[in-house]
Amino acid sequence: MSFRWYVLRSKPLKEEMVWRQVNSQGIEVFYPRLRAHPVNPRARKIKPYFPGYMFIHVDLDTAGLSTFQWMPHSVGLVCFGGEPAVVPESLILAIKNRIEEIDSAGGEIFANIHQGDKIFIKDGPFEGFEAIFDVRVSGTERVRVLLEWLSGRLVPLEINVAEIQKP
Repeated sequence: MSFRWYVLRSKPLKEEMVWRQVNSQGIEVFYPRLRAHPVNPRARKIKPYFPGYMFIHVDLDTAGLSTFQWMPHSVGLVCFGGEPAVVPESLILAIKNRIEEIDSAGGEIFANIHQGDKIFIKDGPFEGFEAIFDVRVSGTERVRVLLEWLSGRLVPLEINVAEIQKP
């Protein structure tokens, strides 16, 4: 048996369905997802790190290539020259580590924002202002930023995380 990692493509927005199908067949699947901070509160709170793609750990000689090509909502395995592309184990581990880093930082929006960084307020009553990122408010989807106000004074302000972006 030769278990290797391969990339499985899904149709747009059908990743969850394909992931469930692969899981139900007892195949190891790595479907990297991140917590998102959407502007619309009804939007998905978790989104795929690679939309339309996931990784499967399988012995293709046993499972068969057609299993994935004809799976509902699947486009099949990513192939080059007609051969399924093998993904190195080291790359899978690197992606898992990166996902953990982003999640431990508080989600995708916080991956590259650190205390003291300049941010741009893109929505809400302070739309269009620049501010300085201070801290993420624990247990909520809010952040504290420092807004430069009259005479250069920094005023702390709590706003929804979806209202900020890095310039």
